[in-house]
Amino acid sequence: MDGRDTRVQALKLKKTVVLVGMMGAGKTAVGKALAHALRVPFRDSDAEIELAANMTIAEIFSRDGEPFFRERESQVIARLLDGRPSVLSTGGGAYMREENRRMITKRGVAVWLDAALPVLWNRVKHKDTRPLLRTADPHATLREIYCKRVPIYALSDLTVSSEQGKSVDAMAQRVIEALKTRPDVLTEGDGE
Repeated sequence: MDGRDTRVQALKLKKTVVLVGMMGAGKTAVGKALAHALRVPFRDSDAEIELAANMTIAEIFSRDGEPFFRERESQVIARLLDGRPSVLSTGGGAYMREENRRMITKRGVAVWLDAALPVLWNRVKHKDTRPLLRTADPHATLREIYCKRVPIYALSDLTVSSEQGKSVDAMAQRVIEALKTRPDVLTEGDGE
């Protein structure tokens, strides 16, 4: 016995779960834990873009600009949605594009990890890997991005609250509970 929750093992993922939300919401950490719990691959659209370009996201933004990056991001998300069901973490701006929202809802399920602004700031304030926060006042920039994006994230298929102090595994379990409300996405099965 390996100590895993057999109730989770009995679940079968039928569509790719696409985690959306602000930088710092926990998309990568929760996504990895969720993929592990569901025994499916974890993918990260930003990591796939960096691999293909052999550059960091910040370098792509600097050299080619955000519009170029967003176009590549859409192409990568489309490719990843074509694969077998998995958990996909997207960059914070990916869900802002209407074509991405349509594609994700049609071929997968969008799950918004909804974190309050103070939680997000606490998680990102000491990181220099966020190209959009390389401004004179990163907190004000984060607040501005947050205010613009939250109404769009609210269009997601499912919403899961991301709170300070919740463990990554507890958050993954919250996502599983939300996914159970969608039998077209997650069903009881033998894992076959």
